[in-house]
Amino acid sequence: MNYEPARTSLNEATTAPRHSAVVRITHWLVVLGVGGLIFSGVGILISHPRLYWGETGAVGAPSLIDLPIPFIIGPSVWQRPIHFLFAWLLVFSGLTYVVAGLITQHFRRDLLPAKTEMTWKRIVSTISDHMRWKRIAADEAWTYNVVQQMAYLAVIFVLFPAIVWTGLAMSPALMSVFPWMVTVLGGHQSARTLHFVLSSLLVFFLIVHIAMVFLVGFTSRVQAMITGRVPQARSAR
Repeated sequence: MNYEPARTSLNEATTAPRHSAVVRITHWLVVLGVGGLIFSGVGILISHPRLYWGETGAVGAPSLIDLPIPFIIGPSVWQRPIHFLFAWLLVFSGLTYVVAGLITQHFRRDLLPAKTEMTWKRIVSTISDHMRWKRIAADEAWTYNVVQQMAYLAVIFVLFPAIVWTGLAMSPALMSVFPWMVTVLGGHQSARTLHFVLSSLLVFFLIVHIAMVFLVGFTSRVQAMITGRVPQARSAR
């Protein structure tokens, strides 16, 4: 079955809610969770900025990657509980968003690309427009294009679960109960390396996401994510 993506005109968007309450609340909880994870994750990383592959890794052992950042012993001790706290905030808010999205058909209605949009020509054209910082028409600015839809679905259903999995695989206590979760990754140090790579991809996505928000109008997008409605006075932005 071919599901057409939602095409909401600007006039309709000013009266109908742009984002549901669940989407708005979980969005800002995810922002808080990801922000806390990045901050605490950097603190953990600088305590040992070397990545290994396999089960073990230590100072003096051959490393897979030596990151060009300061080696500061100590921050990881108090950053790990903070990292763990924000991780669970992200997990619970993310699960709430996914369950609500399935119940309300938000994913099918807004994020599932139409078959007519899934062409190389359309995808390449959209990416090219973004890379050239091309302004988007007012009516199109409040709908998700095919690249956005594919990126959001990949982050929600692939990247975030993979980050959670590799993060859990670094917990010795949890892995004593579910050893297969770390075994299939190649060991604890492999899980740590994969966790770093996946987290870096998430940071890259966030940078692009924020850049695109600025492209179409930062203030109006943030306001819509707070109030749920498109600001009428900023129809083009």
